[in-house]
Amino acid sequence: MVDHDHDYPHANTRFLDGVEKWIGVLGQLRDVVRQQVLAAQLAEVLDERNLRQARVLDVGCGQGTQALLLARAGHVITGLDISTDLLSRFESALSLEPAQVRARVRLVRGPGEAAPDIAAGPYDVILCHGVLPYLDELTPMLSALSDVAAQPGILSLLVRNGHAMAMRDGLQGNWGDALAAFESRTYVNRLGLAARAHTPDELDDILGTQGWRRVGWYGVRVFTDPRYDEALPPTDELSLLLAAEQQAGCHDPYRRVAALLHVVYTRP
Repeated sequence: MVDHDHDYPHANTRFLDGVEKWIGVLGQLRDVVRQQVLAAQLAEVLDERNLRQARVLDVGCGQGTQALLLARAGHVITGLDISTDLLSRFESALSLEPAQVRARVRLVRGPGEAAPDIAAGPYDVILCHGVLPYLDELTPMLSALSDVAAQPGILSLLVRNGHAMAMRDGLQGNWGDALAAFESRTYVNRLGLAARAHTPDELDDILGTQGWRRVGWYGVRVFTDPRYDEALPPTDELSLLLAAEQQAGCHDPYRRVAALLHVVYTRP
C-alpha cells in the first residue's frame, strides 16, 4: 500500500506522458540489459563499502526492479515515484514476495523534489535512475536528495550520456540526426518525450557544492542500445551478452560511448 499520495503543483510530470510506452517495453532486451547491468554495478558499489542492510531511497522507482533486488538482499527500501500506474505494478510484484521482503519496502507517491517532506531520511543510499533526463533544472532535485542523505552516504545516478549523443543515430544509419546530435544535448527518446543528456563533469559541478564527490562511473548499454523492440535471446546467449555489457561498462574506451552513464557519488 502506498503510504503517501500527494500532488505537487510545481513537480515536473513530463514522464507521465510516456508511462504506457514504458510499460510496453518492460522485459524486452534493452530493458533487461539496463536493469541487469545496473544491478550488477550497484551491487559492486555496495559490496565495496560493506553495506549489508542499508536504508535506501529509490527516486523514480517505477515498477520496482532495482528496489526489489535490494530488498531481497536485505536492504530497507523507500520507493518514491510520481506514477500511480507504476507504483501499482510495484505493489503487485511486491505482493508475490516473502513476508520478510515485503516488510522492508515502503512506497510513496510523489516527486523526488518533495522527498524531505514525504520521505524524510536519512538514507545511506539514494538511487535516482532515469529521472534527471526529464528535468529542465537539476539543482532542486539534487538539493532535495542531499537533504535526505546520511553522512556518509552514496548517491547513484543514471543519465543519458552527454558525451556520445551521436552514437545511437549513427549506429542506426540516421546520418542527418547523428550530425545534429554532435551539437546538442537534447533529444526525443523512445517514449516520444523530450529529454536531456548530461556528463559527469556537469553533475560534479552541481553536486560538489553540496559536499558530494564522484567515486566512480560506468557505462550502461554499450552494445545493445540500437536493438529496439527485441525479445530476449536464449538463456545461454543472454548470459554471454550481459557479461560482455558488464565488462564494457567498466572499461575504457567502451564505457565512454555507452548510451547511459551510471555515476556514483559519496559524501563523507
